[in-house]
Amino acid sequence: MEKQRYYACIDLKSFYASVECVERNLDPMKTDLVVADIKRTKGTICLAVSPSLKEKGVKNRCRLFQIPNKLLENTIIAPPRMQKYIDYSARIYGVYLGYISKEDIYPYSVDEAFIDLTPYLKLYHKTPREMAKFLMDEVYEKVGVRATAGVGTNMYLAKVALDILAKHADDFIGELTEENFAKKMWDHQPITDFWRIGPGIAKRLAEHRMFSMRDIANADPQVLYRVFGIDAELMIDHAWGREPVTIADVKKYKPKDSSISLGQVLPRDYKAEETGLVVREMMREVMLRCAREGKVATSVTLVVVPSYKDKIATMNEHDLRKAENYLSGSAPLLGDAVKVISDLFDKIVDSSKMYRRIYINLNKLTDKNAKAAGQKDMFKELFPEEKEAQEKEDENERIEKAILKIRDKHGKSAIMTAEDLEDAGTTRARNNMIGGHQANVE
Repeated sequence: MEKQRYYACIDLKSFYASVECVERNLDPMKTDLVVADIKRTKGTICLAVSPSLKEKGVKNRCRLFQIPNKLLENTIIAPPRMQKYIDYSARIYGVYLGYISKEDIYPYSVDEAFIDLTPYLKLYHKTPREMAKFLMDEVYEKVGVRATAGVGTNMYLAKVALDILAKHADDFIGELTEENFAKKMWDHQPITDFWRIGPGIAKRLAEHRMFSMRDIANADPQVLYRVFGIDAELMIDHAWGREPVTIADVKKYKPKDSSISLGQVLPRDYKAEETGLVVREMMREVMLRCAREGKVATSVTLVVVPSYKDKIATMNEHDLRKAENYLSGSAPLLGDAVKVISDLFDKIVDSSKMYRRIYINLNKLTDKNAKAAGQKDMFKELFPEEKEAQEKEDENERIEKAILKIRDKHGKSAIMTAEDLEDAGTTRARNNMIGGHQANVE
C-alpha cells in the first residue's frame, strides 16, 4: 500500500509589502504600507497591502484613491521594485533547499510554493503541521518575511487549506485531509474562495442551483459534464477533496503545443499609427525570445483593444507557413516578420480609433534544429536560389546570435532600432520593467 502523502502550500504574507518593510527595518504586522506606483496617479492599483493595513479594512489589490485619506496620510507608499522581490523569492527558495530536495518543491508563483513533506517527516521527526511551521519559522528568521501555509493529503487540499483556513488559524496554518474535507468545506461559501472556481464558473453553477461543494458533490454528473465538458471530472474530484496529481507529475508535464506571448497596456490612448509602431517593437522582441529558445513558430496571433471599450479586434491563427524560413532563422531586426505583423495590423485596425492594449502570440512552436534537419543540404544542392536563400538565412542567424550576446552582456537597451527611440515607443521603458512594473527604483 502506498504511503500517505502530505503536502504544504506556503504563501508569503503580503509579499511585496513585507519585503519593503524588511528593507526599512519595519514590522509588516505593525506598519501601514502599500506597494504602488504613485507616478501613475491615485487610480493606480496597490500591488500589495501590509497585514497592518488589511486589519484596518484595506482590501488587497485596491486602488490608492480607495484608501481613506486620513489613513493614507500615515501610510508609506513604496514604489514597486520587481527585481528586489524576485531576489527575495530566490533567497526564500534557498531556505527551503536547506531542508528539502528541489525535486519535492514546486514554485507556484513568486510568493507561493508547493512542498511534498512526505519524505521529511520521519527524517526531522515532525508531523506535517510541525514541518510546515518549521519551514515558515526558518523563512522568517533568515529572511524576515512571514508566511502562511496549508497542509493537506494532496496538493489541492493543501491549496484550499491555505486559501480558506490558514488566515483564521492562530498559527496561520490550515490543515485538510480527504476524510475531513466534506465536514469542514462542503458548506463553505462563497464558492469562489475555492481554487479554480472564478466568478464565471460560479455563475454557471448557480444557474443549476449549485452554490457549494456539497451541491457539486451531490449533483447529477451528467449535468456537470453537459455544462463543463471534460472539466467536470476535475470539478467532481475536487468536490470530494480528491487530487491524484503529484509534484513529480507536474514537473514531468509537457504541453502538446507551446507558444510565446507578449502583451502590454499602453501608457495612454494611442492613435492607430502610434499603436502600429509599438506592435512592430513587440514583434521584434517576441521574435528574439523565440530565437533565444531555438524555436520555430507556425503562426502568429495579434490582438489590439480599442481604448473606448473592451472589444477585441483580432485576426486569429493567421497562416504563416510561407514565412517559416525567416521565422526559423532570420534576425527579427532584419527579416520579414515585422512586415507580416504590420500587414496583420493593417487588416484589423481602424485608423480612426484610439487603442490601449496589444497582445502578440507566436503559436505552435517546434524545435528549430529538428525542423531544419535533412532539409538544408538537399535543397541548396538542387536549386541555386535555395542555396542563396539558405546562405542569407545563415548570415541572419549569426547576426541574431550576436544581438542576443550583446543584450546579455550589456542589457536589453544596448541595441535597439531607431524606431524604438520614437516618442510613442515603449521599448526603452519596458526594458526596465518586470511584469509591467519597475524592476528597480533609482
